[in-house]
Amino acid sequence: MVVNHENSSAIDRFVEKPTEYVSNKINAGIYIFNPRMLNRIELKPMSIEKEVFPFMARDKQLHSMDLDGFWMDVGQPKDYLTGTCLYLASQARVNPKSLASGPYIIGNALIHPSAKIGSGCKIGPNVVLGPNVVIGDGVRLTKCVVLEGVTVKDHSWIRESIIGWHSTIGRWVRFLH
Repeated sequence: MVVNHENSSAIDRFVEKPTEYVSNKINAGIYIFNPRMLNRIELKPMSIEKEVFPFMARDKQLHSMDLDGFWMDVGQPKDYLTGTCLYLASQARVNPKSLASGPYIIGNALIHPSAKIGSGCKIGPNVVLGPNVVIGDGVRLTKCVVLEGVTVKDHSWIRESIIGWHSTIGRWVRFLH
């Protein structure tokens, strides 16, 4: 958790995983450091959040930037799929033209322009198809992310799954969470 000075990016206090409420802000995202910051890190296993950031905040050397939109920890596959559903729902509200449409699309789907989709498919709701994905005829996809270069052969059904890069799912396969 971070506690900022009012109207400033300077972090007043940094508390990692507090046991009681200290702020409505969290530490997440990307760090940008001055190389001098590396002098604060000892050559031993340590937690930067517990052993470096609190002291940088004390010395007024730690700043933050607020980001608009929603944030969610997606460190687990089920959370990644939930986050994908939330993202697609937000796109439907703020940028509906970014989502796929067509007779085979059900609900929210994001399909890379290079993806190829066979006939008689049902895609959605909550599906993301990455670059160079090939979907065979009669395939059913729901609540799944299909990463770059995947081939899903005819009449397979994928639900609540993440299919890794350059994988192949055979014909008539049932891949259900």
